Amino acid sequence: MTRNHLSGSSSAYLAAAASQPVHWYPWGDEPFAAAGALDRPVLLDIGAAWCHWCHVMDRESYESDELAAFLNDNFICVKVDRDERPDVDIRYQRAVQAVSGQGGWPLTALLTPDGEAFFGGTYFPPENMHGRPGFRTVLTSVLDAWQTRRAQVAAQAETLTRLVTDQLDEADAGPLTPALLDQGAAAMVRLFDPEFGGFGRQPKFPHPTALRFLLARWHDTEDPQLRDVVERTLDAMALGGIHDQLGGGFHRYSVDARWIVPHFEKMSYDNAELLRAYAQASVALDEPRYADVARGIMRWVAETLAQHDGGYGASQDADINLDDDGDYFTWTRDEATAVLAGDELEVAAAYWDIGTAGEMQHDPGRNVLFVAESPESIARRMRLDEMAVTTYIASARDKLLAARRQRQAPAVDGSRYTAWNAMLASAMLEAGTVLGDSAASGHALKTLERIRRESPAPDQVAHSATQDAGWLEDAVQVADAAISAFEVTGEPQWLGWAEALAERSWREHEDPADGALFDLAADRTGTGLLAARAKPSQDAPTPSANGIAALVAVRLAHLTGQEMWRQRAGRLVEAFGAELAPGGLHAATLLLAADWLLSPVAQIVVVGDQDDELAAAMHQAAWRSWRPRRVITRAAGAAPVTGAPAELASMIASQKGRTAGFLCIGNTCRQPALTLAEWQGTLGDDQARRSGRA
Repeated sequence: MTRNHLSGSSSAYLAAAASQPVHWYPWGDEPFAAAGALDRPVLLDIGAAWCHWCHVMDRESYESDELAAFLNDNFICVKVDRDERPDVDIRYQRAVQAVSGQGGWPLTALLTPDGEAFFGGTYFPPENMHGRPGFRTVLTSVLDAWQTRRAQVAAQAETLTRLVTDQLDEADAGPLTPALLDQGAAAMVRLFDPEFGGFGRQPKFPHPTALRFLLARWHDTEDPQLRDVVERTLDAMALGGIHDQLGGGFHRYSVDARWIVPHFEKMSYDNAELLRAYAQASVALDEPRYADVARGIMRWVAETLAQHDGGYGASQDADINLDDDGDYFTWTRDEATAVLAGDELEVAAAYWDIGTAGEMQHDPGRNVLFVAESPESIARRMRLDEMAVTTYIASARDKLLAARRQRQAPAVDGSRYTAWNAMLASAMLEAGTVLGDSAASGHALKTLERIRRESPAPDQVAHSATQDAGWLEDAVQVADAAISAFEVTGEPQWLGWAEALAERSWREHEDPADGALFDLAADRTGTGLLAARAKPSQDAPTPSANGIAALVAVRLAHLTGQEMWRQRAGRLVEAFGAELAPGGLHAATLLLAADWLLSPVAQIVVVGDQDDELAAAMHQAAWRSWRPRRVITRAAGAAPVTGAPAELASMIASQKGRTAGFLCIGNTCRQPALTLAEWQGTLGDDQARRSGRA
């Protein structure tokens, strides 16, 4: 069996291509040197283990001996895992979007030996079809241009490099004013789908960070429209096929406006942000149904992604092979009948719309499970007790899930990417604490301990086990998670780690001209478009690294009392100020950071010895209350509270180490609470009104 240069790769996507007849190289200097020596163009393929159409193109084109021979004779071929090398992906996505008007995966780009893009697209069929040129046709045309119109190719490459370099700097400065928050919320609401929830029409993505921002605006303005947008979107997603109704967790996005038919891959980063959104909404809106969704996400993560020694896999694939499309997750009526019978079958079929005509184009008999009828309606129509219907649904879910587990499950990419692990650890830590899942929060802490243990330096993290350091996203996401670990445990080591990571991030990534942060450290240079430095502002698909950095800085300001962090956060967000309002959905993380800078922040302190039961109960109560902007400190009775403003520090000192709870919002502090009942009253004095319980 022919082995190419991908043999031994740690990437699941690259390792799967190691036996292909194409002479693939991984990204690096070697293939570009070979292209220069042989005077050949470079074919760049960027994909991922979870990407269905990447696998299709592999089978149709890259596993073809005939096409591989043509490629090997005329091109130097480079294959990149977009999860392993997001720095390569973001730059060449921009180049291909400029050429073709679209991006995505697989990404197919043609480069000069200097690494400059001059042509590209996404998926190409093997032969001309449906108005799309076949891959061989495209390659033949590119090769002809390379051999006969080199000056034109060079001019195109130069133009694209200049365009990408300009686009990657997303900073557009503007002052921070409270009006920006309202304008940003209004931009999101304008895209709200009042019929099916969510934003836009189709395909439809969750945008959980935008929902968290709108929840914060509802808290401050009490605008019922904002609550309606959040609730209707959370409900629609939870009831839809994008939500795995049996196993928990969410698929990547919905191809239709009604949230019914998803792309079935499940991403760790999507589920991290959705877990945060549902857990926060469960407390903010006092809605147990959102807590149930959050618990389902945590259950799926624990069963599917969590690794014994800490850490989480990157994703779960959509398919077993290229002949199915989410078959593991879907059901025919006959398959359901083999598991269920009688009223239980009829109730389940009505609840999840399991009929003889399904939703999947490749197999019309396959049904995506989504909630089509409420238990109340089913009970009335079938003349059953509503409790019996609820019991049938629960038992049917257990039986269908048990039967599904007998199927071959889609593969899990066990790669541990640091930013995604930190996102999921932070969400699991916070949601586990709020919802009383100690296993989830305990594993999250183990994950952060593993990241710290395997880091190349005390103030630095690597992107993965095989990639070096220097990515902003990794550092700030870990810092954000470390702050959450400090708030949950009260252990100062976590806060110190967050400070060290943030300090190095500003030192190595900051543009001194405007305060924004580059995605790569100053000493990271590379071939082609990697020489262009990016200042990411958009949440696409993960939260903006600059937005997370700003949130880290402003949280550090309140927890450490160091004004430097507030100044850094303000300068950073102002560097993108003109983009916040029009950015809307895609500027949600930066808008959250602006909200922290412009609005009062709640400082919550629980003082008491670590083994003090009252202090532990007060700390738990603080987590189970909700405010959109808060920092929580769990302090030992005799220890000073770092970062406490003067009035709060004075109040804490006056209690002389007694167990007590303290709450300050902005510049206003409440009286110390000395009992759990007093503390719950202090925390909840405005919560009932806003959640609609008063």
